[in-house]
Amino acid sequence: MSRTLRYIRILSWLFLAGGAGAAMVLAAFYLYLQPGLPSVDQLRDVNFQTPLKVYTRDSKLIAEFGEMRRTPRDLEAVPAHQVQAFLAAEDSRFHEHHGVDLRGLIRAAWELALTGSIQSGGSTITMQVAKNFFLSRDQTFLRKFNEILLALQIERELSKDEILELYLNKIYLGNRSYGIEAAAQVYYGKPVTDLNLAEMAMIAGLPKAPSTANPLADPERALARRDWILSRMASLGYISGDEYRQATSKGVNARYHGPELALNAPYVAEMARQQALRQFGQQIYSEGFEIHTSVHSEKQEAATRALRQGLEAYDRRHGYRGPIDQWAPEMLNDRDALSKRLEDLPRVNDLVPAAIVALDDNTATAVTALHDRITIPMRHMRWAREYINENRTGPEPESPQDVVAKGDVVYVRIPVQDVLGPERERDTLTAELMQIPEIQGAIVSMSPDNGRIEALSGGYSFSMSSYNRATQAYRQPGSAFKPLIFLAALEHGATAATTINDAPIVFDDEDLETAWRPENVGGQFRGPTTLRQALYQSRNLVAIRLLRQTGIRRTLNYIDSLGLDTSRLPDDLSLALGSGPMTPMEMTRAYAMIANGGYEVTPWVIERIVGPEGKVRREAPETHRCNDCSEDQAVLDAALPDLNRNNGNNGNTDPIRPVHTMERVADEEAIYILQSMMRDVIQRGTGRAARSLGREDLAGKTGTTNDQLDTWFMGFNTGIATGTWVGFDQPRSLGRREFGSVTALPIWKDYMEVALRGMPGKLMERPAGIVSRRIDPDTGETATTDNPDARFEIFRSRYAPEAASSGEPGSRDDSEGGEDGESTPAQQLF
Repeated sequence: MSRTLRYIRILSWLFLAGGAGAAMVLAAFYLYLQPGLPSVDQLRDVNFQTPLKVYTRDSKLIAEFGEMRRTPRDLEAVPAHQVQAFLAAEDSRFHEHHGVDLRGLIRAAWELALTGSIQSGGSTITMQVAKNFFLSRDQTFLRKFNEILLALQIERELSKDEILELYLNKIYLGNRSYGIEAAAQVYYGKPVTDLNLAEMAMIAGLPKAPSTANPLADPERALARRDWILSRMASLGYISGDEYRQATSKGVNARYHGPELALNAPYVAEMARQQALRQFGQQIYSEGFEIHTSVHSEKQEAATRALRQGLEAYDRRHGYRGPIDQWAPEMLNDRDALSKRLEDLPRVNDLVPAAIVALDDNTATAVTALHDRITIPMRHMRWAREYINENRTGPEPESPQDVVAKGDVVYVRIPVQDVLGPERERDTLTAELMQIPEIQGAIVSMSPDNGRIEALSGGYSFSMSSYNRATQAYRQPGSAFKPLIFLAALEHGATAATTINDAPIVFDDEDLETAWRPENVGGQFRGPTTLRQALYQSRNLVAIRLLRQTGIRRTLNYIDSLGLDTSRLPDDLSLALGSGPMTPMEMTRAYAMIANGGYEVTPWVIERIVGPEGKVRREAPETHRCNDCSEDQAVLDAALPDLNRNNGNNGNTDPIRPVHTMERVADEEAIYILQSMMRDVIQRGTGRAARSLGREDLAGKTGTTNDQLDTWFMGFNTGIATGTWVGFDQPRSLGRREFGSVTALPIWKDYMEVALRGMPGKLMERPAGIVSRRIDPDTGETATTDNPDARFEIFRSRYAPEAASSGEPGSRDDSEGGEDGESTPAQQLF
């Protein structure tokens, strides 16, 4: 035997022995690792980490919460070129191998031998699925071997299309986007089905270095990767030469797109998020929960707009406080640097930061981060008198130079379609000089029938302050609290015609440094005044004497029985003037109780929470009213076992919808009279600006505290109750001419104009115990037949003055008319 053959035999045996040894090692690894491998069956029921989404009642998206943005897509809905781009970039032999590509592994091993470190890894798409779903990202041989075993197992149990679908929905693509649909939305602001070829290739290039080589972090590197993928697609026959040349000619047009929200309602979304978090925990951020809130998009949009406009109107009345910054002239000459610096300043709602670059006799010229030239005409700066203090402004400006200077950084409002994107090639745009209001406010609107929150906004801008003034700001309601004082009195024997002396009063208290001398707004006193007139004219002295007549402790106990928190209310006569702090939500809840005829109201903002499996996890309670809730609850408790048993028999394990009983907490006759009195607030009193809405069924009350620290308007009809508050976060005077009718009522009116559309006018049904009497408004006695000033007033029958003798026109015990008169009862207080 020749020496050559002997060497060949030796080498062959060595090769066989090495192969056998390697096989034994691999088999040992397999036998050791296989029992610990996860089951591939888990992939058939995988739940992708999907963020929490919050919607309005009419299914408009208002918020998205979660570390990952993901919207899973079926493979059939993914464009063919998008799939081919990923195959070209990651695994061109995907349809040929069985989970492991030996060529790729050999190439990776060769790179390791040459460089001493792992370069490409040789992973197939199937191996990446195994790693992303089951394994860590540690680059170790043990993890790699597990990855190979899992990939082989996955290929045996899942189809190629199933593997591709899992991969395309799981892969991380930078900027919190997971999966191709989320990436398309993040980088291009549109669904993956609307991407062009260049954009698809750009997304396919992201898995290699999603955080550092995406088109936002490193456009040049991302562009090179995109063009390489396009060349691979052309060489593999996925695209034609013309398609390749056309796609590579396109530049980088990616920019960050936040969640595409249909409506701005961040305060509502945050309330809903906090409630869901308390009930379901951290899983809400990753398991695809949906919250459908109680607000309706049309009303919510109207509430947000009305509040912002009302706060801006107040802010303008008090003058211009100057620019937010002043930049040197050399900065204005460097357009790129100027644009970058302006980009770093926050946008607030629809207000955009701008730098003044030129002035002439009639206009100021400015630039923004997205606009090379905008003009601010003098007519849009005329409001900008110099702010001196809350009561004084400077003279009206006559030229732009009286308002701004070159280099001033200001806020402007540009038509919304021009703010949304780059418009540097457009003709010159006209903008309006603005400033961010320091004043704040809140609006809450709810259904009196069931407590459903119809709309809510807790401030001018959530991005500036997430503090929700609608639910968190405890402020003095002032005269807006008076209806509760009057209701307590009505329940304890007073009438709308009860006469109380509107005259000066002094209280000496050893706990006070000086005597307390409460006054009416304007400092006038009117003498004997009916409660009806006192309420619509907001007479403070009458309210104080009425509270003293009813009793402070009795009134507090009554307010407590209405379901309101009395722990912060004062135990003294200042209670009559609304000195006890309450939130706008609490006040609106109280007014909703008045609006529905005296039934307790529990506000709620979540209509339903839907879990990742599409089942309703929580639902708003079904409400019904009861006059004797103990009897109604006993009937319900007796029925619940049968209801639950029936659900089980039907194979339905879902919980039944919760039931909430709205207990009667106020006498319907007293409520009926109070509603009548509060309608006069709008028809003839401090809220008469609301008459412009052209409705007879509206009732309400203004509120203004001492020194105009807080201003309110609360109003309702039987279908909706809405409250507005305006004030500074750190309480200070709004100015001596600012009252609830000036600041808060316009916001309420602008919102209600939208909220009341299509809502028929409806008054509370007249209770059987209500009677009418024709009385003398000066004496409170039954009117004589020859009294030309006599008016009808309504009474609870047991507190009505004696009727005139039969046949005389002073009696009316039927249920018609007489709600708008004013009168005095047979007895007079004080």
